[in-house]
Amino acid sequence: MAKKLVKKIVKKSARHAAEKATRAAKANGKADSFKLTYATMFSPPDLMHANYEKALAKIKAGLGKDVPMLVNGQDVFAAEKFENRSPINTDWLLGTFQKGTAADVNAAITAAQAAWPKWGGMKWQDRVRLVRKAAAMIEKRVYEIGAVLSLEVGKNRMEGLGDAQEIADLIYYSCDQVEANGGFIKQMGRDPLKGYKATNVSILRPYGVWVVISPFNFPGALCGGPSGAALVAGNCVVAKPASDTPWTSRLLAECFRDAGLPDGVFNYVTGGGGTVGEALIDDPRVGGITFTGSWDVGMSIYRKFAQGEWPRPCIAEMGGKNPAIVSRHANLEDAATGIVRSAFGLQGQKCSACSRVIVERPVKDKLTELILAKTQAIKVGDPTLKENWMGPVINANSYRQFGEFTEELSGAGKILHGGHKLVHKTETLDYGKGYYAEPTLVDAVPNDHRLWKHEMFLPITMVTAVDSLDEAMTMANDVRYGLTAGFYGNKPEAEWFFDKIEAGVTYANRPQGATTGAWPGFQPFGGWKGSGSSGKNAGGLYYVQLYMHEQIRTLIE
Repeated sequence: MAKKLVKKIVKKSARHAAEKATRAAKANGKADSFKLTYATMFSPPDLMHANYEKALAKIKAGLGKDVPMLVNGQDVFAAEKFENRSPINTDWLLGTFQKGTAADVNAAITAAQAAWPKWGGMKWQDRVRLVRKAAAMIEKRVYEIGAVLSLEVGKNRMEGLGDAQEIADLIYYSCDQVEANGGFIKQMGRDPLKGYKATNVSILRPYGVWVVISPFNFPGALCGGPSGAALVAGNCVVAKPASDTPWTSRLLAECFRDAGLPDGVFNYVTGGGGTVGEALIDDPRVGGITFTGSWDVGMSIYRKFAQGEWPRPCIAEMGGKNPAIVSRHANLEDAATGIVRSAFGLQGQKCSACSRVIVERPVKDKLTELILAKTQAIKVGDPTLKENWMGPVINANSYRQFGEFTEELSGAGKILHGGHKLVHKTETLDYGKGYYAEPTLVDAVPNDHRLWKHEMFLPITMVTAVDSLDEAMTMANDVRYGLTAGFYGNKPEAEWFFDKIEAGVTYANRPQGATTGAWPGFQPFGGWKGSGSSGKNAGGLYYVQLYMHEQIRTLIE
């Protein structure tokens, strides 16, 4: 039965991938159209760059607007505003956004609560149709959303487009699962009651109002993915983005609105964590919450959310300290490529970033030499330009922390490359107007140093040698986190790695990324231990069910 279900879901995902390729082929007049994923963007075609540049010009022409919240289908403005400036160049005002208040949160939750009986009571087929329509709208606008992600977060064009497309694919996947499982309505066994006809039905039903609090680094996928799952499950959503990246989530809200979701089903509020965030967490009408961010904040929300009148689900994804273990039998070229891509993609500001390289001693020097050469070749600059692979870090606080961490590491070990902030001027860019930091590779830091276990969330990775793979595994697992992990070695060693590593997303011998690059339906994304509260991975077989609870219906006739 389980194998049949998996095959059915895979067929659905394949069907939507084929439909997507057909749409793109018609639009581009090509039979070999390009499908956006993190893996395919390992070697992107010229068509992707042309579409991106066209969208970027359009977005840049419209900067600086006052962007409202969306509550109960209406644009809502607040008395106080905050500026959203690009980390690429802080002279660029992307827009002004609303400093929402507790009253705005109350209005959003009230709207969601009022809309829920109709939305939650709708036939699941109708919900799937509307939510899938929203995903198609996101996909249609993928280049514009990708360009905004570059300007707002500092992502290079491949990372920006990957984040944008992943929104749609995460939502599609949740829709596929609901459809493949018949709306999660299942006949159970019949009671052997003489003289009576008994039927028992298991049905998964929504909780009601669901809150999504998303992070700055993936304001598309990590807002849209949870929101899509919550919506197709029958919940109504109130979404709050990080204050550094409010624009992307507004574009997502517009896609849900334009797809025809009823007023109040999806609401978007902006403002500080201490005001809007706290009001969302504290409201007893909220049935469940999805939070992505730091361990400190995530655990605080998890504990606070448990203090209500009854237990409520809290899906918390809380970062990582992700290792790459390299065996003496590894393909070192592939290992170096995968490590550099995962260590410095998005400036190391991924919860899946590779921040620890643990290598067997006989190949440590050669691997370090390869990593160093690839790190030195990275071009840092305006990430909207094709030639630049690394952009800025997100804000002044991260910029300051980069200086503090690199100073600490230079005293503890040896910085092989990087360690500096970039403030010089060129003909095309004044680096001092953004938050640019060098990719930093560090060696010879004692294995008991605190930064082997502390998540820095910056373009810094550390390398160390060990005498055996068992020693490497002990070090890899000796952290509070368990999000992603990578391995390079032979096939028997890879099987050993999969069995022993304490992480939710694991890769072996992958040059596209040692610890990064998950994709819905391929590598579902979620963590163990302090990295995740649910034990289930987004974009996987068991995720959308987290947004529902079970009811057994027994009928005697």
